Amino acid sequence: MTNPTPVIFIHGLWLHASSWDPWADVFAGEGYQPLAPGWPGDSATVAESRENPESIADHGVDDVVDHYAAIIADLPARPILIGHSFGGMIAQKLLGQDLAVAAVAIDAAQIKGDLPLPLSALRATLPVFKNPANKHKAVTLTSEQFRYAFGNALSEEESDALYQRWTIPAPGRPLFEAATANFNPHASTKVDTHNSSRGPLLLMSGGKDHTVPESVVKATAAQYRHSEAVTDLIDFPDRGHSLTIDSGWQAVAAAALDWLRRQSL
Repeated sequence: MTNPTPVIFIHGLWLHASSWDPWADVFAGEGYQPLAPGWPGDSATVAESRENPESIADHGVDDVVDHYAAIIADLPARPILIGHSFGGMIAQKLLGQDLAVAAVAIDAAQIKGDLPLPLSALRATLPVFKNPANKHKAVTLTSEQFRYAFGNALSEEESDALYQRWTIPAPGRPLFEAATANFNPHASTKVDTHNSSRGPLLLMSGGKDHTVPESVVKATAAQYRHSEAVTDLIDFPDRGHSLTIDSGWQAVAAAALDWLRRQSL
């Protein structure tokens, strides 16, 4: 009997790793081996992470990539990666380094070379950028800021419930790194989009996403045009940035599972 394929879930800014728990249950039921490790500095629970923002602060993209690469190195086989927001960008970096057999990047943060920066994305990240000192700090969203950045396609009641359940402070450094990437030849958000030997990649977008608008995801997809490896794109027109945690998450998970089956994974 073969060992189950590992699946590593990678969260993005402002969500705790435990927000993947419902996905992990579904993937375990389908025969995969799910893991949802936090970012460096994250505490074991939402409450503990909120109480210890200083341990979360000042971790950049390279820190997070190295953190997950070390986790992958201890696995018996290369995993499938499923990431949301900055987790989606990190999944792409690891896939480009041939550290995974496939990746699903959901509402993935912009990679180096993406040019569109819609106004909604600027507004969603303003809580970080309004103070340059936030580059070295952990920033907490208010429920109103979360509603704009994540829950704009939801009722106020559902958005507030998700905010209370899953949100934690997030390091400001990754956003500053992404904002300056196109002026930095060694940017940490640079992804090997030309790798034709990598595993398949699925990009997912939410048509109502304020934080990572559909145009950003399409710009990312276009950067893979010189790779012969599989790169697919699925759009959820009526969904916002909360699509992995809100009441419609099952449809997103089902789409990911269906795509993995079509890749014989």
